[in-house]
Amino acid sequence: MLGAGTMGSGIAITVARAGHEVIMRDVSEERVQGGLDSVRRFLGKSVERGKLSEERRDRAVEGLSGVTELEALESCDVVIEAIFEDEGLKAETFGKLDGVCGPETLFHTNTSTLSVTGIASGSEHPERVVGTHYCNPAPLMDLVEVARGRLTSDEAHEKTLEFVEGLGKKAVLTKDTPGFIVNYFLIPFENDCIRLLETGMGTVESIDKAVTLGLGYPMGTFTLLDIVGLDIHKAVATALYERLRDPRFAPPPLVDDMISAGHLGRKSGKGFYEYEAAGMMGT
Repeated sequence: MLGAGTMGSGIAITVARAGHEVIMRDVSEERVQGGLDSVRRFLGKSVERGKLSEERRDRAVEGLSGVTELEALESCDVVIEAIFEDEGLKAETFGKLDGVCGPETLFHTNTSTLSVTGIASGSEHPERVVGTHYCNPAPLMDLVEVARGRLTSDEAHEKTLEFVEGLGKKAVLTKDTPGFIVNYFLIPFENDCIRLLETGMGTVESIDKAVTLGLGYPMGTFTLLDIVGLDIHKAVATALYERLRDPRFAPPPLVDDMISAGHLGRKSGKGFYEYEAAGMMGT
């Protein structure tokens, strides 16, 4: 698992919970330890809530480790990248992995805003690079969007689908286009809800009720944004706006104000709602 942030930790939970050994890699010991702590805390809470057995929790924790060196990923069968949304950085990272991992290793990128083909161009083996966008929060959402780049091989694509479904997820095939399916619809909708709040047309609570009771969504927009994190929302929205130049993707001013105030959502203890304790997905 490349990246120990919100998405990296969430995907690591999903993979470890399915019985795979997981190595989390990030650029500093502090970030690695933070990711490991998030994974362990979430798995522990899952046991308390009766959603995971102690045996599966223990097995997942035992198979979890963290490193700062790419060379430690040498024996991995699958590398899932969830680092900063920068195409050049992602491409460069996969290029470095060419000299670390074996030729059969699958390279998965969790991007939904950047070109899978562009990211794969950094590797000497672009045929093994596949887009796998885990919908956030990854441990709770069933959907993974799978996008093949222009040079992705049929074999890598099929193995990726098997891997994703083996995690208990549902794979949806999509083209290598900005936003894929989910974020192409979701980000403008979330921004519209934030703009409604800015204009005073509704409160956080009333807009969330309208979304759940009127549209039938399982959770309100602001509840979801607090889970995802306002910083993550801004990063995704900005990246899509820069690629598509559609103003509906541009994050509203309130997003910047909340980030400046440190109100990122559940992980900071306050976002659109307030929480008793800070932590990933409230854990």
